[in-house]
Amino acid sequence: MTMFTTTVTTTTDADLARTEAGRASLQAGHVPGADAAAGDGSADAAGSASPVGAASPAGAGPACSAAHDPRAHGFLPERPPVRSMIGTWTRLDALARAVAVAPCREQAIAIVERAQRADELSALRQRVSRLSPRNAEAAAMRVAVIAVSCGWSGLDPLAPAAREVADGAFLDLWAAIAHRIDHDQFIALPTLALHNWAPERKPRRHIPIDQLARTEQLVPIVRWAPEGQPLSRLDRLMLAATRLEAHGIWLFRLAETLAGRAPDDSSTPTALRRLVRVQHALRAQLHSEAAGLAAAPATEQQRAVLAALAEQGALEPPVLQAADAVLGIGGRRMGEGRRQLVRRHLPAQHRAWLSAMDRHCAPVRTLAHRGGPDAAVYREAQESLIALRRTYTALVQTAAHPTTSLTAAA
Repeated sequence: MTMFTTTVTTTTDADLARTEAGRASLQAGHVPGADAAAGDGSADAAGSASPVGAASPAGAGPACSAAHDPRAHGFLPERPPVRSMIGTWTRLDALARAVAVAPCREQAIAIVERAQRADELSALRQRVSRLSPRNAEAAAMRVAVIAVSCGWSGLDPLAPAAREVADGAFLDLWAAIAHRIDHDQFIALPTLALHNWAPERKPRRHIPIDQLARTEQLVPIVRWAPEGQPLSRLDRLMLAATRLEAHGIWLFRLAETLAGRAPDDSSTPTALRRLVRVQHALRAQLHSEAAGLAAAPATEQQRAVLAALAEQGALEPPVLQAADAVLGIGGRRMGEGRRQLVRRHLPAQHRAWLSAMDRHCAPVRTLAHRGGPDAAVYREAQESLIALRRTYTALVQTAAHPTTSLTAAA
């Protein structure tokens, strides 16, 4: 049985600032910026108040967000993902949908080769520079679906050796998309899950994107199961990861509260207790997904996709990486190099935020070497994160192996 583990490159530092009004507001149970990102697709309004990553990361391309405030919507996209592409890009839409439901890698590759012979991939490659940032992310999700379905997720599209394995025209399109979004390692869960969902019905009012993902019934944009059939385990796992991020928004806000705090600050244990409660809630959310996921159908091809992503360390939910940046468990348990490898699958501005949290939460992490009630609360937070990781790993194993259950992780 393949063992699926969740594991994690440090990038540019970002400035961290926090207002006293924000601290008091959070301690009172309200978090500023909760309504900053509207679910109707309006521009993110939280950038001007962002305490971390207020400046664009060095080398950010034209499709990068100029500011990122995880308090507003965590690592979810600022707007709901593009459900249907238009113009020439409908070809990529159709190609991704066809490849995702192919019964095996060989048939998936054959579909890509037919598109190449029709010059569809070359036509798309010539139009990449015209994509808006949001549509570039949508194109990246579809390219990721194709790459992992064909067994190409571990390739470097710019490496000469990759052309001996994969279609050259597709590799050119892949490399152009990666350059457009300024993200080389996007074939991973953050792209495949967080950019591949939509509400089943359009809300009647504008709501923040995290609330949209929490409260509405979600459906995948590109399905791994054929139309008209029940969602597969892989579909359900990716939607579960999206809902986990949406429910984890409070974790991002508590992370910013703890950043820069002294371990003996009177508000530190209060924030840590709230962090424990959030992590318990996230674990309960994963448990609620388990029965539906275990009952869903799965094919050998879908299990192969999961195995390929697991082999690349590409199944780590961003919200768990945020908790790890605060509590520092990953570097100690899995080794710093392995921990950093997982972060390469996140966009540059998200990696920058995690690096800032690594640095600014270091004072709180000194509680690990102390005694007393505050240190006990810190250790409880660490233990709750370890339990949360185990529950997520069990959910991944359930998706890959029907007989695996969550009882061992309870």
